[in-house]
Amino acid sequence: MRIPILKLHNYLLISIQIELDDQTAIQFQEDLLHKIHETGATGVVIDLTSVDVIDSFIAKVLGDVVSMSNLMGAKVVLTGIQPAVAMTLIDLGIHLKDVPTALNLEQGLIKLRQTLEE
Repeated sequence: MRIPILKLHNYLLISIQIELDDQTAIQFQEDLLHKIHETGATGVVIDLTSVDVIDSFIAKVLGDVVSMSNLMGAKVVLTGIQPAVAMTLIDLGIHLKDVPTALNLEQGLIKLRQTLEE
């Protein structure tokens, strides 16, 4: 199953509404990088509100997606991180220190605009 990637102005918006398995995560990574290249997007908001559980592989892919997007010139903001997901990321040593976060999609867009204006 593919995760929809929406374009809004110069940003890409992704709301993950399904349980992520390894194959879906890899497909998402490929789709997002292709979309950044295709559109020239400068920012990406990934909404994780519906993601309740994350395993080590998915956590690594998520960290890789952020790094790869940055290498392609697109700043990533993560939104809606659930407490269990936050704890899992830290337990796995994935700190995402330089990744802006926000409580919801609306705040994520605001933070993305602020980040890109700096």
